[in-house]
Amino acid sequence: MRLSAKALFISHGGGPMPLLGDPGHAEMVATLQTIASEIEKPDALVVVSAHWEASRPTITAAANPSLIYDYYGFPEESYSIQYPCAGSPELAAQLHSRLTGSGIAARLDPNRGFDHGLFVPLKIMYPGADIPCVQLSLVNSLDPAAHIAMGRALQGLDQGNVLVLGSGFSYHNMRGFFAPETGESRRLNLAFEAWLENTCTAGDIPEQQRAELLEQWSSAEGARYCHPREEHLLPLHVCYGVAGGAARRRYPLSILGKASSMFLW
Repeated sequence: MRLSAKALFISHGGGPMPLLGDPGHAEMVATLQTIASEIEKPDALVVVSAHWEASRPTITAAANPSLIYDYYGFPEESYSIQYPCAGSPELAAQLHSRLTGSGIAARLDPNRGFDHGLFVPLKIMYPGADIPCVQLSLVNSLDPAAHIAMGRALQGLDQGNVLVLGSGFSYHNMRGFFAPETGESRRLNLAFEAWLENTCTAGDIPEQQRAELLEQWSSAEGARYCHPREEHLLPLHVCYGVAGGAARRRYPLSILGKASSMFLW
């Protein structure tokens, strides 16, 4: 029996590399495929990508958004990847209503397409491109509390089985990916992963305390080493806000030689 799911935070890897057979992403590809096989197939997806920031929460509203190849220096075939999933103006309107009804200024964007934070992992998880998708931006203040509040505003979406997918990375230090690993860099990577696992999955943490821990994430050991800038972590905060409780499952894995995690609520 497949698991029902409210929210899922994934580490989406480097640009289009997961789709190009890169060995450093093999475990990531396998993990995404495993998750897709374990959860109920969504009727629609709300994707919060680390690759879209706006001054206020913004929602794709087109019926058939184009793809944005927002990466540079990759092989030519990277710029002809296709993922022809439909948008959902109806779901976009519902998200807008939920956000504004919670006092969060939001807007609909009828022109913006889907970036690689959406189409790369979904091409792995749901290659048939048969699930309507709406993308929701981060807020460029990068305020953790604001992103938890965004998630809370989306609780109980009433359009069937909607999965909120936070597409980021639990480790995102670009210099760290390409620098020789040291004992200290490994220690900091593992320390932050351990903090993230405990904070997101421990059932004995009161929810007010869990929210406060996530709001103050940068105080955790290894936090600023793993995230010099937090845009790849904040989709997790939206997922937590949607779920309002402990994640039921953590998927630990290695991506490009770094310890990473995915979380299912």
